[in-house]
Amino acid sequence: MATFSMASMTDVIFLLLIFFMVTSTFVFPTAFQINLPQSSEQTAIKPGTRVYIDHDRKLYASYGDEQPQPVEDGNLLPFLLLAQEKQPDGYIAVYADEDVPYGDIVKVLNVGAQNNLKMVLATKPTPAKK
Repeated sequence: MATFSMASMTDVIFLLLIFFMVTSTFVFPTAFQINLPQSSEQTAIKPGTRVYIDHDRKLYASYGDEQPQPVEDGNLLPFLLLAQEKQPDGYIAVYADEDVPYGDIVKVLNVGAQNNLKMVLATKPTPAKK
């Protein structure tokens, strides 16, 4: 009667294990780069362009000291590109209500990432500890 050796099977399993361990280090956790400001510190840089998402998931945008104006999803990119032409080194801050689903915020940030715009997600400062 013939016997079956498991030595070659264990070699294959260990090689697969090593392969997956090595390749998993190349995977990055995020698909795009975003500079998230620390909520415990205030920055002196004032963003030139602001995008607002209210609790009803409606978009508003403003440039400089202008009042925020309603913006449709399809018109957001042209507005942001125009703002970038006015101020190439400026940042675009995204102010989102805390009730807005995370997916809607990512859609807005993704518009910036796909067009190489510098976008930051604005947060409110945490209360100081006593």
